[in-house]
Amino acid sequence: MDLNSAIRQFLEYCELEKGHSPLTIRNYSQYLERFHAWANLQNISKLEEITQDTIRQYRLYLNRIQDENGNNLKKITINYHLIALRSFLKFISKKDLAQTLQAEKIELADTDERQISFLSPEEVETLLNQPNQSSIIGLRDKAILETLYSTGLRVSELVNLKRDQINIEKGEFAVLGKGGKVRVVFLSDRAKICLKQFLARRSDTDDYVFIRFGRKKNPALQIGTEELKLTSRTIQRIIHHYAVKAGIIKPVTPHVLRHSFATDLLSNGADLRSVQTLLGHSSVTTTQIYTHVTDPQLKEIHKQFHGKTLKTPLEKN
Repeated sequence: MDLNSAIRQFLEYCELEKGHSPLTIRNYSQYLERFHAWANLQNISKLEEITQDTIRQYRLYLNRIQDENGNNLKKITINYHLIALRSFLKFISKKDLAQTLQAEKIELADTDERQISFLSPEEVETLLNQPNQSSIIGLRDKAILETLYSTGLRVSELVNLKRDQINIEKGEFAVLGKGGKVRVVFLSDRAKICLKQFLARRSDTDDYVFIRFGRKKNPALQIGTEELKLTSRTIQRIIHHYAVKAGIIKPVTPHVLRHSFATDLLSNGADLRSVQTLLGHSSVTTTQIYTHVTDPQLKEIHKQFHGKTLKTPLEKN
């Protein structure tokens, strides 16, 4: 089978059988298109022509790519390309489309330990108190900030929230996360109050929780379509605006609030597995980026509880 047809079948498989999100499929398409273009230059058009040396040469190519500023691809970006290629080759093997190399032989590049940014409790409090709640836009923005910090939602999950999805009285709701996985998230008392106030002020009938408003007397713009729904980029701008207003120097994004949510839970005694579930991580390995919180706590636990049954101290020589 030719490479182009196989890539098309793989992307259809990701959509129909694996149920991957449109974003994941778009990324796979982008990364595999780069591999396809490079393979064409090497006169590689058949699946059987992909060998271990082919992969080695492609890795060298990725490692030497430079943008207009002379910057190489980041290691994590190279790994994204290799992950897409590895998934593609696994598909080839599973469907018996060709006898090609084993996908497991594709090793990822070592990357630097991921550093995360989060807000201190004082910074969170200052940020959450910035919106002026005298207007419906201020009520909306306050509800956005409180909901993000209370639930740890991804920004894509936030913008797709609908009114009938949220049980404000119970303070919980189910959300469809990455990979089509459903998880339950919980609202703090503050978030419940803010959402109630905001939704009570709404005079429109739009399904989405967070929508755009005009500045005139009739604030609703166009009811009943997705045109009213806030975009992820708009949410980012809203948070940046209030972060600047709060005097927070570091960049603040929806994901920084997600990190702050997890950090707050762990620093107050939550276990890593529970935080993994609340964040919707498929693996606890992903959640382990929060070791900046858990490591000091583990050290204190070790100091407090370990070795208490040893009665005789070690004699000094």
